[in-house]
Amino acid sequence: MNIYNDIKVIITDLDGTLLNPLHAISKYTQSVFQELHKQNYLIIVATGRHHLDAMPLLEPLGFPVYLITSNGARIHSPTKELLFAFDIKSETIQSVLSLGIPSDFTTVLYRENVWYTNKHNEKLNEFQPEMKYLPQIVNYNEEKDLSTIKMFFTHEKHSKLVELRDAILEKHADLLSHAFSLPLCLEFMDLSVDKSVAIAKVLEIENYRFDQAISFGDGYNDERMLTSTAIGLIMGNAPDSLKTKLSQLEVILTNGEDGVAQYLSENILNQ
Repeated sequence: MNIYNDIKVIITDLDGTLLNPLHAISKYTQSVFQELHKQNYLIIVATGRHHLDAMPLLEPLGFPVYLITSNGARIHSPTKELLFAFDIKSETIQSVLSLGIPSDFTTVLYRENVWYTNKHNEKLNEFQPEMKYLPQIVNYNEEKDLSTIKMFFTHEKHSKLVELRDAILEKHADLLSHAFSLPLCLEFMDLSVDKSVAIAKVLEIENYRFDQAISFGDGYNDERMLTSTAIGLIMGNAPDSLKTKLSQLEVILTNGEDGVAQYLSENILNQ
């Protein structure tokens, strides 16, 4: 029996997965996904990005998709209707910041219309070819309302982020979930938030199941998504530690080689 016959849903991460190293969807990937859309596959994009940041990046596809953003804290329908939203409470964020985050960390709060940050970080800005989701430098000690979609830290050393993660979870493990979307990107969400949880909500709406889905990802924020679907594929550019942890899953070509589109073309469209 062909394992691909039952696949009706295509789920993909953005950065390091659907997007190439220039943070764009290649012409080849566009053509493959347009053909999948014509053949009535349900397309779900699940990313750590904010929805205002992600939506312009998906426009080259040329058709609407379900969009899961901020690692599952927001779900938008193909008509861009907000279907689900969940934030971290302000007092939780204040409690984390009270731990005394060193100034060499870039600390970001994903707000609804802007992202708060403690400093300018050019590397973060490079992820947005078009600045649709704007940064605002703030003094967190002066902000009264810190409720946020997602809390994000970056540092030039992964080991420093691991230390920070452990310090935060020591006091907040019952409130926050976390993931390394990239080795230098540490993200915290409400404990109830995960890409796989949001995907389950979309599948229920569309009357599909996880065993009818194939998924692609490259980060630890994709882990539950990759292991929940019938077929989970890890990008060749994913960290070796993720490949080792999920050694039961196949590793495909990198995002620079259009790995997602190549796999779907060979194994789904050519069936």
